[in-house]
Amino acid sequence: MDETDEQPRGELTIRLPAMPADANANGDIFGGWVMSQMDLAAGIRAAERARGRVATIAVNTLIFKKPVKIGDTLCVYSTIDKVGRTSITLSIEAWAKGRARHERTKVTEGTFVMVAIDDEGRPTAVPAETIAD
Repeated sequence: MDETDEQPRGELTIRLPAMPADANANGDIFGGWVMSQMDLAAGIRAAERARGRVATIAVNTLIFKKPVKIGDTLCVYSTIDKVGRTSITLSIEAWAKGRARHERTKVTEGTFVMVAIDDEGRPTAVPAETIAD
């Protein structure tokens, strides 16, 4: 196990149960469902930083490390890595916590790039950080 797989990195942004409707025939949760939760977390964290609307512009990496099982609690953590003029790059980690076992396991990690957008959907500048950030 890599030392970065021992503890979650970042801010807990989303926490939800993996349900049977989200599983394939083998009882594993669809990777697309996990990715969508990671995208939601990236959007929440980026929108807070941008103080407005954001849209996903890229998923630069996405690595599925272990399966998520029905009944696991998926915990998604986010870290802002870089803020550009209109974009925000985030590291997103998904960790699963089993019902019977209480340890967490890193299941997926990725790098998401969000762009701040105005009301018409055009890129707009990300505000400068303030002391309150």
